[in-house]
Amino acid sequence: MRELARARELLGFRLVGYVVMPEHVHVLLSEPQRGTPSTVLHDLKLRVARRLRQRPRHAPAGQMALPFGEWRQPLRAFWQARFYDFNVYTEKKKKEKLEYMHSNPVARGLVRHPEDWAWSSWSNYAKKGQGLIPVDLL
Repeated sequence: MRELARARELLGFRLVGYVVMPEHVHVLLSEPQRGTPSTVLHDLKLRVARRLRQRPRHAPAGQMALPFGEWRQPLRAFWQARFYDFNVYTEKKKKEKLEYMHSNPVARGLVRHPEDWAWSSWSNYAKKGQGLIPVDLL
């Protein structure tokens, strides 16, 4: 999560919402002051992958294992290779995209309710700003 906050600081964009999934991320953001949305996602994916591959880590009981193999095995891709962008022009569409993103962990069967997925901006909206990282609320 700190990587997303750092990318936001460096590239200068408004973060409206996010959901970090095991192999991909949903991000609803403004046009960055520096670079493009592609720059933002590239920077974010690179930072996260590098940080997680620095040394072997053991996940606490009940936490998902990282999608790459045992230490010293050939590394496989951590993130999905491509991303899909979608221009959002209306408040209605922003809300629709935010609801879709927040429901993704539920749709995948990872949790029963969006509040149970800690790695999203759902709590920023439901709890009026109390999330892992700040977002620019709708």
